[in-house]
Amino acid sequence: MKIGLTGGIGSGKSTVAGFWLELGAAVIDTDAIARQLSSTGGAAMPAIAAEFGPAMLSSDGALDRTAMRELAFTDASAKRRLEAILHPLIGDQARLQADAATAAGAQLIVFDVPLLVESGHWRARVERLLVVDCNEQTQLARVSARPGWSAAAAAAVLAVQASRAQRRACADAVIYNEGLSLAALKAQVLSLADRWRLVK
Repeated sequence: MKIGLTGGIGSGKSTVAGFWLELGAAVIDTDAIARQLSSTGGAAMPAIAAEFGPAMLSSDGALDRTAMRELAFTDASAKRRLEAILHPLIGDQARLQADAATAAGAQLIVFDVPLLVESGHWRARVERLLVVDCNEQTQLARVSARPGWSAAAAAAVLAVQASRAQRRACADAVIYNEGLSLAALKAQVLSLADRWRLVK
């Protein structure tokens, strides 16, 4: 079975992905793939350098993520141009990882995709779609507490992501991660896995 996992920034999606991993799922993290592609020597870096120039590169030749976030504040097309480079490469790498997991005997593959709803094509690739949801104020508080993030940067990312209603409308299941302990959050994942008959 292939499950798509998504949620807005700061929703707790990565924590939920970790619980699926504990259940024995193969978790394919598209954010991790994106970081690899845009790191020093990454496959996307020649195209990123050509598109954005040296101002968007760190001293070691990787994508300067902070500079890119700041550029997106003033240039609305920057995010779209970056995604046009990264998304096809991410899709290719995700397929390769899924094929390898299947060949290794994985019975369950979870695709952790922050922009699953926004992309438009991921829904057709998975059999179930799980959304991790919480209030926007909670998202802003969680993200702005991260190193290197300001409240303004968190709000800017939130503004360009799909709305909570849009994500929930696409979901086969929603975990409302508001005021939950880690144990309670994990219990919801276990319950869902049992409901989907993924835990024997």
